[in-house]
This record gives sequence, C-alpha cells and structure tokens, in this order.
Amino acid sequence: MTMKFADRVRHLAPEGALHMLVRARALQAQGRDIIEFQIGQPDVPTYDNIAKAGIRAIEEGRTRYSPPPGIPELRQALAEDAGRRRGLEISPAEVVVMPGGKPTLFFPTLALVQAGDEVIYPDPGFPTYAAMVGVAGGTPVPVSLREDEDFAFDLDAFDAGVSDRTRMIVINSPSNPTGGVLSMSMLEHIAEAALRHDAWVLSDEIYSRLVFDGAKAPSIAQLPGMRERTIICDGFSKTYAMTGWRLGYTIVPQPLAERLGLLITHSVTCSATFTQYAALEAVTGPQDRVAEVRTEYQCRRDVMVAALNAIPGVQCRMPLGAIYAFPNVKSFGRKSDWIANYLLEEAGVALLSGTAFGEGGEGYLRLCFASSMEDINRGLDRIATALAKLG
Repeated sequence: MTMKFADRVRHLAPEGALHMLVRARALQAQGRDIIEFQIGQPDVPTYDNIAKAGIRAIEEGRTRYSPPPGIPELRQALAEDAGRRRGLEISPAEVVVMPGGKPTLFFPTLALVQAGDEVIYPDPGFPTYAAMVGVAGGTPVPVSLREDEDFAFDLDAFDAGVSDRTRMIVINSPSNPTGGVLSMSMLEHIAEAALRHDAWVLSDEIYSRLVFDGAKAPSIAQLPGMRERTIICDGFSKTYAMTGWRLGYTIVPQPLAERLGLLITHSVTCSATFTQYAALEAVTGPQDRVAEVRTEYQCRRDVMVAALNAIPGVQCRMPLGAIYAFPNVKSFGRKSDWIANYLLEEAGVALLSGTAFGEGGEGYLRLCFASSMEDINRGLDRIATALAKLG
C-alpha cells in the first residue's frame, strides 16, 4: 500500500541528541572509546531516597491507575513547593502531572493552538517547540537570540514577530541549548507584548533549580497580569536525576488544567503511580543532594568553558544555568553539522551541532557538562587536538 502520512506529522524529524546517542553507542559497540557530551542527562544516579521510595511504592502495590492529573498528595506538594520557590499562590487544582516533560509542552499547545495561530519560540531552542506547534496546526515563528546578550531574544526580531495573530510565546530560562537566563527586564518586555496581544506564555522552567553563582531564574508568572496567562512547565529529570522515570508537571489556570486532564485521559490515561510516589519523596524529602550536585555542575561548567576558550578559534560565553556550554565555532568556516560529525569520527567525542536546535544554531556546538570531570578533561583535550588540524 502507499504510505501517506497526515500533514500534522510530516514535519517531524529525529531529535538531535537521541540521534547522536544512537550513533555514539554504535561506535562504542565496535570498540571505539567515545566520550559523550551529546545527551542532556545527569551522570549521577537518581538520588537514593527517591529510588527507594519508588521501590517501596511498588512493594506496597501502588501500581494501579491514578487520577489522570496525578495523585492528590503530589499535586498538593507541588503546589506548595513551586509556589514557595516562585512567590506565588498555587492551588493543587492548577497542577497537572504528566508522564515526562515533553507532554507538559505538547498538551497545552494542543489545547490552545489551532490553524492560523502563530507561536513565537527561541531559535536556537529545544526542538520539541517547533514540533509541537506543527502538530497542533499552528504557524511556527522562530525568533533569533543574541549571543552578546547571553542568548536572550533579539528584541527587534521579537517585536517584529509578535502580532495579534500570536497565540503563544514560548520562553525557556535557563535555556537549552544556550544556558542563558532571561533577566527580569527581558521578561517584562515579553509580558508587555503578551498582555498587549492577549497571548499565552509557555514558560519552560525545567532547569529552574540549576542556576549558578548563587543566582536565581525569575518566572514570568510573577509579573502583574501574567499568572492567568502563563503555563509553567517543570519536571524531575534534571533536578533529581530522574530522566528515565518520565515525570513532569505543569501549572496552569484551573480551566486549562481541566482540559489537560481530559487530554491525558484520552491519550495516556495517567502517569505511572509508583513514579509519582517517588516524585513525592523528591519534593518533600531532603534537598541537600540537589544543592551538592548543582555545586558540582558549576565546577564542571567552569572547567569546560575555560578549556573551550583556550582552543584557538573557539569562543564560549559562560552559561548562567542549565547543563550546557554553547561555544561559537564560526571561525573554522565549516557548517556546525560538519564539525560535530568530524569530532565524533576524528576525536571520538559525541556532541551536538547547534543546528539540532534550529537554523539560529548555525556556527555553534552544544556540549553537556553533566559528565565526569575526567571525561570533560579528556574530551576537551581531544577536541582541541582535532580542531587544531583544521587550522
């Protein structure tokens, strides 16, 4: 038979990090020593108290269906925790638990965006943003970032892109792939545009606990008039090293939360129940390990960025948050894709082309520094040697 796909999925492409992961593992299977900086995953195991809580939940038989928006205890705990950290009053009815961070992006977009609606998002940015807009039938409006402004929106491009057709503005702070953190003045500019054009803001705050040098990443929901039009997306993968547990949550106005609950009902039914009890321990249990790992990431960031900047032809701004360095390699006169493939084959280092995050990523690479210090030192030595051969 002729295989004909619906228009809503024709634009979908593999995610760069997962595609490079497969390539790296294939080379490792051939006996190659591959150092991996490509996947945005903590190298530490899930924290012991959380893992034990998940095991205990299974042993206690907490393996049946849960309410679609999440178990009440977790929704209550998240409302209190997220509200305290952001200075907001949040009701448990406004919290919706989902099986992973990506559904917290996809489902609100499906609930709000339709044909003819425009969605602004950062370029370079997490590739799911463009994917979810296309699946929802909306029109993607990528807006470039400025390296000299710590990869915040180019305000001229942003102002030119926003209009009365704008249904949603997507922001990500701290950012994947750049590590940039949006300032309060930038958030105020975005909020003013959202209010003027009656647009929603989807604020991807998955890295909000991973900000360095004692700083914090403010939430746009804190600004006047924004609480009722902001979708806060967060999760457990990065903060608690729970990538494989697949659990995220969103904080939205209650009418939207009810719609999201119905989308969950008719798609995945609910998130795994025992995983939610592990998450409950993550939120209500000791937070010492979160602080310890953040400090370790900061040390690794400092080493990686210093080593990158020591390579002739490479320039790398200091990321303020998240777990990524985003060096500028334009001086080598090669496409980012070519350099990423060259470093994999020549140096045995897996990293990502900036174009895995949109056309605005051309001329950049992304490296994850949630890796061991040994791998960071070995990997950067290999990169320096390989790039020196390019002249």
